[in-house]
Amino acid sequence: MSEAAKPNRPQFRNINITQIVGYRLPLAGIISILHRISGLLMFLLLPFILFMLDKSLISESSFEYFKGFTSNWFVKLVILALSWAYLHHFCAGIRHLVMDNHIGLDKDSARKSAAGVLIVSVPLALIVALKLFGAF
Repeated sequence: MSEAAKPNRPQFRNINITQIVGYRLPLAGIISILHRISGLLMFLLLPFILFMLDKSLISESSFEYFKGFTSNWFVKLVILALSWAYLHHFCAGIRHLVMDNHIGLDKDSARKSAAGVLIVSVPLALIVALKLFGAF
């Protein structure tokens, strides 16, 4: 068949790194990516958390040291990020478990469940932030 007679078919190519900013994901896709990021964050920081726990349990003086260490605003932000990661990962994990049972797979239900993950996890993270920074 000649080149002129071939029908023009759309070409589907992988997205380039320069096109990521302009690419518009649905809410369910954003929640899925955040689920992966939160899992990675928890996994990578787990040795650090266990090290801090181990050192804080050695003696009362080491506990007081880490108590003072965690009063720094930057450390509180790291703790808040880990808290958000846990809360988001937990809520999104429940969503994925429900979807694994073939519940809520249609487009409208997936959008609602993705919004539900944000509606639950973000206020919980805000409550942790308020407690962490001494609002109550």
